[in-house]
Amino acid sequence: MGWFLKAGRSASADPRHCVVSVLHTADGTSAGAGVLLAPDQLLTCAHVVNDALGRAPFDPRPPVDHKVRIALHGPATTTRYDTRVAHWVAPRRRDGTADVQAREDHEWLGDLAVLRLEIMPGRVVPPPRWLPMEPGQALRAWHSTGLSSSFADVRVKTCDEVIGYVDGESTGMAIGPSYSGGPLWSVDDNAVVGIVAAAVMPPADPVTGRPLPHQSQHVARRSWGIPWQRIEAELRAVGAAELFETPEADPDDPALPLIVDLLERGFPSPSLLADQARAVAELCGYGHQGDATAPTPEEFATLLVTEPRALPALIGVLRRHDPAVVPDLVAAGRLSRVPKLLSPREHRRLTRILDGLPEAVRARLPEVVRAALPLAAAFPDGDTVAGLLDHLEGLPGDSRTDADGLRVPGLLRVVEYLAALSPPGPQGELRLWANSVVDRLGIPATSLAERRTDAEDWARARRDRTAPARVLVQLERVGADRYRLRVWCDEGTGPRQTSADGETVRSAEQAAGELLGILQSLQLSDPDRGRPVLEVHVERDDLNLPVDEWLGSAAGGQPGPDDLPGVLGAEYPVVVTSPELLHRHERFHPDWRHRWRLLDTDLSLTFDHPAQGRSEVYGALLGDKDAVRVSVDVPPRSRDVIVQTCLMMGVPVVVWDRAQQERSPAVQRMSAVPVRDLPEGVRAYRAKSMGRPREYSGHPVVAWSDADRAVPRLHLAEPQERA
Repeated sequence: MGWFLKAGRSASADPRHCVVSVLHTADGTSAGAGVLLAPDQLLTCAHVVNDALGRAPFDPRPPVDHKVRIALHGPATTTRYDTRVAHWVAPRRRDGTADVQAREDHEWLGDLAVLRLEIMPGRVVPPPRWLPMEPGQALRAWHSTGLSSSFADVRVKTCDEVIGYVDGESTGMAIGPSYSGGPLWSVDDNAVVGIVAAAVMPPADPVTGRPLPHQSQHVARRSWGIPWQRIEAELRAVGAAELFETPEADPDDPALPLIVDLLERGFPSPSLLADQARAVAELCGYGHQGDATAPTPEEFATLLVTEPRALPALIGVLRRHDPAVVPDLVAAGRLSRVPKLLSPREHRRLTRILDGLPEAVRARLPEVVRAALPLAAAFPDGDTVAGLLDHLEGLPGDSRTDADGLRVPGLLRVVEYLAALSPPGPQGELRLWANSVVDRLGIPATSLAERRTDAEDWARARRDRTAPARVLVQLERVGADRYRLRVWCDEGTGPRQTSADGETVRSAEQAAGELLGILQSLQLSDPDRGRPVLEVHVERDDLNLPVDEWLGSAAGGQPGPDDLPGVLGAEYPVVVTSPELLHRHERFHPDWRHRWRLLDTDLSLTFDHPAQGRSEVYGALLGDKDAVRVSVDVPPRSRDVIVQTCLMMGVPVVVWDRAQQERSPAVQRMSAVPVRDLPEGVRAYRAKSMGRPREYSGHPVVAWSDADRAVPRLHLAEPQERA
């Protein structure tokens, strides 16, 4: 392809500007270095990526769907980008086993990662040439910061094609921490011959770990790197041959002659053809010969059947300026195996939207794919989101067609089903994205609307089917260990009262036995639905009532010697709510419904300072109206004021520990549980506390106010004005 120019490896590349900084996710500081392989790809060590992500250095697992932040250094500016792992060669011992031990193993194999930038950098830096490492070469390495003063000069002492040992000069910088993954640059050849892997550090005191005083017998300034010849062999073995080979068009590709003919007929003028070619080159990261020339139709067609996203990019350009030729190009492209569905811009935008989805929604991708494409082949377990998207792009459309035969691609059907499960913000983004893709492809909007309706029907049925049944109990305290109960059951069609007697006074044990019997009956009637939730409605001063710890017998009467204990909160999820507080200030009901709609975002606030009171909580909740859960971890007096304020202001989920302690281990554990899983997470904690009370010493409480489910008309005392 003479007219289209893909930035190749350059013997004149500036070695320092080929050094890439790999940054820690936590604080943005440099974890190690990398080196450009292509304008949008870089090579580093796997242990550098692990360190950047906060994992163990020799963790062999590919970092699935993790973003890795990097920085490219230019002559005057430094720009940060997000990358993802494109190829992973896990560290392994020289005997082939995976368990590399940092203190025992002084050499290892593998330890390579290729990172791909999510967007093409605006400033294209030519990547360097690569040559084999050989003994005697004079090399230069840079610290991961890329500072011009950080270079270390070394010379190759030995190289066995697997590991190359280098010794540093007695003056200047020495290779050390944060040099790993960076290039070993041959000064004489203007080429990279390997990357830094490890430094041989001075011996350390076995007690303090500090370096011992230097002696002449100690090894000084010795490091080792991975030679290019091993890098190439290892990457080819994991399917990365495209890094070393320029793709060529298949001469037997049936789409090639058809596209040549379409370009000749659609753009008879070289200037018209050049306009489209320049636009595609820019979108796909190619250079070109210049404004005064044009590619031949054969050159342009060759690019379209070798660069996977070039044809979608061209179709997007033509849809705006010359749509007449688009249907024939779309049809011709379907005959080739190379073109992808999405243009570079569409792919980047979809990836960004998926990254922003709540983790609970992303985790349901396999379920969504099965529902949206029930006849598609099964997907491999553990596939990454990027791999799943790549697979979905190659699937045909669904079974329904309009008169012109255009069908909604399988990927777009999946996106619609995913949007139906998403919160309003991401849902709108996904649907706008799908609208733009069908518009580019010329698919009728009515076809996509039908898929959107299918998705909404599926999501609605799924919610109705999977929402746990609940037992609602209005609990009224009438004395020490004496209570009145009114009970309703709700299997999804609304509450129905199951106890007409609301005047009988029961002990906690009797109440627990009655509730266990109702819960057990509800569970056995639909065992596939899981445990029903017990929702306890209490007055504001009874939010800390230990209903979850009540012990009773579902069979009624006194438990026999062979009966198992029946602890309400250990067997069933128990949540509390206070209608008195929830309806105390109805001006906050719109906030309550808004927060509930955002529940899957899991946005949280924590109040853990003893000096915080109602005014501070009031201000914080008004300032953050998207928070769906609040964790309260303060002493009891402040705690109760904060909890009640949160409920009055429409926070749907509040978590605290009713025990007389602060810095609660239970609250800390529950902060890691997704918000929709909290009722079950707290139930599991309560169950574990019975067997391991020292480890699970807390008494967590969840206040749960569902804005989507009906509440029965309760018999409540007239609320009193309280401060």
